[in-house]
Amino acid sequence: MQLEDTSDSKKDDSFICGVVEGFYGRPWTLDQRKDLFVKLQEWGMNSYLYAPKDDYKHRAYWRELYSVEEAEHLTTLISASKECNITFIYALSPGLDITYSSPKEMVILKRKLDQVAQFGCTAFALLFDDIEAEMTESDKEAFQSFAQAQVSVTNEIYEYLNQPKEFLFCPTQYCASRAVPDVPNSEYLNTVGSKLAPGIDVMWTGPKVISRLITPASIDELAEVLRRKPVIWDNLHANDYDQKRLFLGPYSGRPSTLLTKLKGVLTNPNCEYGANFIAIHTVAQWSKCSIENLDENQGNDTVSAVSADIKLEQESRSGRSDDEDPSLPMLLYHPRLALKKSLQLWLPEFKRTKSMWGPISKPHVSNVPPVTFSSSGQSAVACSSTSSLEEGGTSPGSAPMPTADHSSSEDANELASDATLTPCLVDGTESAESASMVSLDRVAECLEPMETVESASSASSQAKNLDVEDVDDNDIKESPLKEEMPGAPDHEEGDIVMESERKEEEEDYQLGVDDLCLLCDLFYLPFEHGPQGMQLLQEFNWLKLNAHLVASNPSKPTAAGSPEVKEWHHRAEKFDAMSRALNRLFTRLTYINNRELLYELYPYVWDMRGVVALLNSYVKWLAFNQGSKQGFLTGEQEPWVFRGGLAADLQRLLPLESVNDLFLYKSPETPTRQVYTIRPYLASDERSVYELSRRLYIARLGAAYCDMEKTLHSYPNLLGDINFGAFLTLSPEFCFVVEDDHSVVGFVAAAANAKELQRQVRVAWIPEMQTKYAELFQSNSSEDANIPGPLKDLAAKLRKLHTEDLPDALLTYHPSQLKMWLSDTVIDHSVSKRLLTCAVAALRAHGSSGCHVYDVDVFSMEFYSRLGFVELKNVTHVEDVMYFGRIF
Repeated sequence: MQLEDTSDSKKDDSFICGVVEGFYGRPWTLDQRKDLFVKLQEWGMNSYLYAPKDDYKHRAYWRELYSVEEAEHLTTLISASKECNITFIYALSPGLDITYSSPKEMVILKRKLDQVAQFGCTAFALLFDDIEAEMTESDKEAFQSFAQAQVSVTNEIYEYLNQPKEFLFCPTQYCASRAVPDVPNSEYLNTVGSKLAPGIDVMWTGPKVISRLITPASIDELAEVLRRKPVIWDNLHANDYDQKRLFLGPYSGRPSTLLTKLKGVLTNPNCEYGANFIAIHTVAQWSKCSIENLDENQGNDTVSAVSADIKLEQESRSGRSDDEDPSLPMLLYHPRLALKKSLQLWLPEFKRTKSMWGPISKPHVSNVPPVTFSSSGQSAVACSSTSSLEEGGTSPGSAPMPTADHSSSEDANELASDATLTPCLVDGTESAESASMVSLDRVAECLEPMETVESASSASSQAKNLDVEDVDDNDIKESPLKEEMPGAPDHEEGDIVMESERKEEEEDYQLGVDDLCLLCDLFYLPFEHGPQGMQLLQEFNWLKLNAHLVASNPSKPTAAGSPEVKEWHHRAEKFDAMSRALNRLFTRLTYINNRELLYELYPYVWDMRGVVALLNSYVKWLAFNQGSKQGFLTGEQEPWVFRGGLAADLQRLLPLESVNDLFLYKSPETPTRQVYTIRPYLASDERSVYELSRRLYIARLGAAYCDMEKTLHSYPNLLGDINFGAFLTLSPEFCFVVEDDHSVVGFVAAAANAKELQRQVRVAWIPEMQTKYAELFQSNSSEDANIPGPLKDLAAKLRKLHTEDLPDALLTYHPSQLKMWLSDTVIDHSVSKRLLTCAVAALRAHGSSGCHVYDVDVFSMEFYSRLGFVELKNVTHVEDVMYFGRIF
């Protein structure tokens, strides 16, 4: 689709508009870049800046010439850009270790750019971002200042290349927060403005490295200092600093009045190429919007767009069409309307046939340290307080790659900011102007990247650790009692997404615009969640804060039919519907023909679906167990507990403070559409739970007890009664099951007060078992020949059940008791953590701060250890009893 240019003559005809590939991580492929050039041409954009940090000869080893193979690649790339009338701008970053006064260095620099010019490149850029403002002694003798040294080199190269039409310069002080002491009084920027050749354009990221807003006034101030219009290097959609975040929201925070004040805009988007359709297309729409009557509209531009977006959202909820509404000022840029237009065009991309093989791996690199935020508000929706919104990782403003000669940098400064929580009223609603904005001014106030420069020896290892923050769960044994079903496949048929199994043509499996709108709202912008993302936050927060409405309280009984209780259940159903919509998006995504796009989006949607499903399980627990009896123990979470984005904000609303390890998951290496549902235990689940318990136990014993199944035929409930019966009977409110599409495949059983559970077991449960299994209690298992051998051990375990008092030393910090079993047919390694999280959240809501597992055997030690439990060695003197525990 060719976008119509409605801008007037006030906009610079040479306005640079396009994309910069300037992130850290796996670079885009040749085919992806060619596809980008085609799209840029279709959308009326004109430029591509080549600056991938994974090309070490762009930055770390800038002196080295490209090999024959690399030269052919770049030549092909430049030719492809010319075919689409896209200006290919080659960027070089020599600032890490260049000696500015060295004639030899200048010869090397010219030789490198000469080589690239021979490939057909006619536009260039020199980048001096993310370097230390220090010069060698020889440079200090030759130049009066750091800025003068850079300007001298840049001007000489510019003249050597015969003053190319497009030549860009990125200063070391590339945003207002890095200007010393500020933009108007920066000696560095004033030197650049006065000494840099007038034909060279200067790049700028705005007030911050990642800027929420870029105002016309700030650009006017900068242009006066630089004596030219700046080119914006826009990091709004960059995500290389946080592996949990993806930005699919529309271009926003840049009023259209900037069009006459800028020389251009280059967006530095997500690492995942296929995820950038919205980011790039909405920039194209923004660049083509009308700028007529600027003097009259300048003060109202942003207000008009925001008002229109609010109107669009309200009318969308009421079912009205947004695109045909004549009352909207269509000549202004509206982010939400731009998003809707882009979604219509993005949908066909999912239907394109593209293959993908190998394991899923995110393109991020591992050397960008996180910057996180802490917050203190308890009654507000935590919208981005722990979103790990670092300005490190993007470029400019990135953690520099290792260099050949520059071995170290100053220690990274951990600069953090108190987050601004979205104001939330008592009923959980928000004011109109804060409905979707999160972590705005106060987040941006002190936000700076953390820079690191590693040794050159680590350069070759950068690509080998693309996902180090994910927990390596490949060898996790998902069940303490391994189940091996004879002749069963490794995975249930249909779980793994196969090329031949797609059902995209069937209506129920077709991805629609509504699905994509939900996807974008869940992964919106760095400082802002989309409307549906905010709705998830608000609904869950309201349900949690108002759980007392459905809580059992004999002194203050609440009528089941009261308006308050009805509203709580209505909103719980609403949250459940949103969870199901996300499940539907997840499933439909696995059926798309574009497997390349699936591989890029799948880890993010998989993680988000799991988080929302976890919260939905918790809501169902609140409803089933009449809310929290002792209220929620809120507290100050450590800022590093949860990683960024909406998923982190949702997780943070759970009553958990010290279980950060349970939120670190390794996404599947191959897309799977299997959805596991965790929900509260129901009385009707007893048979399934007991049957699974029996199967897992038999599978654990293996061939040594091949007759065990026949032996247990006379006692079908014995294993279930021994392991879980007391929990299911006396403490069902803390029991959860996990099921796949067919049956129960795992369960966790817990009791908030283990000592009270033991007392009740002795008073009520043991007498019932003595009646139910009289022959096993009365016999001497070591001598009674009528009892089969395998059954004797179980009989002894039954008689020993809760006969010993729990040690006081155990109960001091681990007052709750828990047991958990999971089938090996579960192929999602995060299920065990999510299941445990449900139980821990329920226990925490009832005042517990720790739990233990009683009598752990050798088969389950590793399983519980990987879930964060540690052996409690000094709590008992009984040699054959082992306790594992964890505090939360």
